[in-house]
Amino acid sequence: MFQGIFDDVKRMNKRQFFYQVLSFGMIVSSALMIWKGLMVVTGSESPIVVVLSGSMEPAFHRGDLLFLTNYKEEPIRVGEIVVFKVEGRDIPIVHRVLKLHEKGDENSTVKFLTKGDNNSVDDRGLYAPGQLWLTQKDVVGRARGFLPYVGMVTIYMNEYPKFKYFVLACLGMYVLVHRE
Repeated sequence: MFQGIFDDVKRMNKRQFFYQVLSFGMIVSSALMIWKGLMVVTGSESPIVVVLSGSMEPAFHRGDLLFLTNYKEEPIRVGEIVVFKVEGRDIPIVHRVLKLHEKGDENSTVKFLTKGDNNSVDDRGLYAPGQLWLTQKDVVGRARGFLPYVGMVTIYMNEYPKFKYFVLACLGMYVLVHRE
């Protein structure tokens, strides 16, 4: 299988090979532009996330792909599903807002508490040490829609690095060899 691919690459002249490399570069840069555009339109640093655990079942399952928005002018409400980052953790968490805590001062700071639908206790054990509530600055986005199980590919690639390298190698070879 790979021998045929290598033979195709060897038969290309320099101009064809350079064209294929440029095409690959355009695909990658287009994907990055789309991602950055989505960030601007949705107001979220991460407009698409994958659910990594079963803590939100039955609302969302492991591998569901969530579409997020994060418009600062929209107030957070009880029952809303938010994606948040906690200091000291790299991976964002997808959970539902359980309680709101509003201060009646001039800043009118709104703090909130979250919980996974499938969890028996609230998320205070997941927050940074000493943190009892989340604020707007912790929110990455709010769930607006989802595609079931589409994110399983991402989970498999992270759990099985050899699979990830195989998929990337196949895609790279396809782009280099495909002449149309």
